[in-house]
Amino acid sequence: MRLIELLLLVSLPVLPQALDKAKLAAIAPRMKEFVDAGKAAGVVTLVAHKGEVAQFEAVGYSDMETRQPMTKENIFQLHSMTKPVVALAAMQLAEEGRLSLSDAVEKHLPEFRGQMVIAETHADGSRLLRKPSRLITVRDLMTHTSGMMLNPPPGIGELHGALHKSLADVTLILSQQALEFEPGTKWQYSNEGIATLARIVEVISGQPLEVYMAKRIFEPLGMKDTYFFPPKDKWHRMPTAYILRDGKPLKYTSDPLGEGKMKFRDGAKYSLPEGGLYSTASDLLVLYKTILNQGKHGNFRLLSPAGLKLMRTSQTGDLKTGTPGAGWGLGWFVMKEDAGGQPMPTGTFGHGGRYGTFCFLDPKNDLIGIFMIHREGGSDERQAFVQMTYAALQP
Repeated sequence: MRLIELLLLVSLPVLPQALDKAKLAAIAPRMKEFVDAGKAAGVVTLVAHKGEVAQFEAVGYSDMETRQPMTKENIFQLHSMTKPVVALAAMQLAEEGRLSLSDAVEKHLPEFRGQMVIAETHADGSRLLRKPSRLITVRDLMTHTSGMMLNPPPGIGELHGALHKSLADVTLILSQQALEFEPGTKWQYSNEGIATLARIVEVISGQPLEVYMAKRIFEPLGMKDTYFFPPKDKWHRMPTAYILRDGKPLKYTSDPLGEGKMKFRDGAKYSLPEGGLYSTASDLLVLYKTILNQGKHGNFRLLSPAGLKLMRTSQTGDLKTGTPGAGWGLGWFVMKEDAGGQPMPTGTFGHGGRYGTFCFLDPKNDLIGIFMIHREGGSDERQAFVQMTYAALQP
């Protein structure tokens, strides 16, 4: 072994040997306080350490009106926690030599040829367009640096509520939109970039996204409650969706994906790859354990150790991202430094979702945290969960 490798080993921190059981046991009562205060309907929390479940509790209600208890088996809309799973699918194809992160998007989706970038926007709303200095790449899509817009353009602005178009139709429309900045020069969260990535998965695999991901990820891992289009016999396990208004959760009837017509995706055409997955804490634990286990689950390999390391390595350099102290890997935020009292150490990665769901994977401490809630707005509960989890780590 070379001297530099020895020095690196000596400098590595010692992994915690245990979690304080009493401090972990305090998580559920603290979540119950939020419920009792009328700020949350119900919450599911799960902590795993060194591959073993250390805390797993459900508190409160899946529906406040009927007082139906929240359970560990409830199926939640993950919303943007879907994004890194789509990135995993693309990485599988890359490891099969069917895709490269440096590929121009137009290589796989010819409709993107001739895409322009906005050079100037005038006071009257008119814009000056020009050719970008380089083409957008698959890596740009995964890291939110492509210049593609956040949400669907005005012509299909209702897409996220109506889910009325196919992924192929959506990306055809997106291909005709001008980029908002030069690729690679800025970080801007983009639902449409992930939708485009998902379409590339479909084109290369020759399968609808939901079919590919079921066959290549969910079924081999035994994720029996994870879907883009959940079957009717499981609809009853989905909690009521709420939104925080004046500090109180109200039934989210104004959101078609909440308590509206698309809650169960009945009749939907669009898989919503930027935020369409449903899952349970237990299913997500299997996926995240596999990721921290170098991609192995029994005899199944999800991805190579090298591929997973690349995904959890920041790709965005000094660009400012939406998470303080974090860069962006291939589908995940990646902590680069301690910032703002954030307890997650450097190298921790994860993602959140619109309805408040959140996960973090901490390779340094072999620690996984999963937070499940079905309410838009507010983050006090999630922050308390993260802080209490790290407070339980023993040196």
